[in-house]
Amino acid sequence: MIKNVGAIFLAVLLAAAICAGPSPAAEDYVVGKGDILKITVYDHPDLETIVRVEGGGTISFPLIGQVRVGGLTVSQIADELAGRLADGYLVNPQLGVFVQEFRSRKATIMGKVKKPGLYELHGQTTFLELLSKTGGLAPEAGDRAFIKRKPDRTGVEGKVVVVDLKRLIEKGDTSLDVAIMDGDSIFVSEAGVFYITGEVKKPDAYKLEGGMTVIKAITVAGGFTDDAARDRVIVV
Repeated sequence: MIKNVGAIFLAVLLAAAICAGPSPAAEDYVVGKGDILKITVYDHPDLETIVRVEGGGTISFPLIGQVRVGGLTVSQIADELAGRLADGYLVNPQLGVFVQEFRSRKATIMGKVKKPGLYELHGQTTFLELLSKTGGLAPEAGDRAFIKRKPDRTGVEGKVVVVDLKRLIEKGDTSLDVAIMDGDSIFVSEAGVFYITGEVKKPDAYKLEGGMTVIKAITVAGGFTDDAARDRVIVV
């Protein structure tokens, strides 16, 4: 069950991410119209370029002219430029490509969060960072979040990424803190619920966890009262 301790872990994980600097997932960022790139070539300061991605997804780079970069990741752009420069211009060129300014990007998060809605993504944004903008998980949130990617340029349906919230938030497995992309739709599932009434100390509705048994359910409800008939527990 994700209790208040989850909020504490969430704060700790976010603080750790800030202290650690940019996420390695930044290399997986897909460049698009409006992004401003800073491109450096090792040992060739004269080729350093700061350029905005144009409407057609292209940039202009010294020596090689127009290059289509829209829809490519930062690492793919570095490889593309290096390949073209190596074709008659430089020997074994080493490039660095950085997103100096991100275009306006948005993602939607719905389901069991405190403030669902459409959010702007400023810079490289991970799932935990977006979750913090919503105020965190609602009390009835389940153990899974589903991230649906938008279709690619060819119209192929985007994949669905499943995030195990229990492992990410309670156990601190930051490998599950995936980067959020422009156009992502995130849905946080609702937990199953069971009800326990009668001669227990805290009759109520409770969040259903994996592996729940009758004995565990009674324990969650505070145990039997003195008047309970322990040999007559009924499951409906």
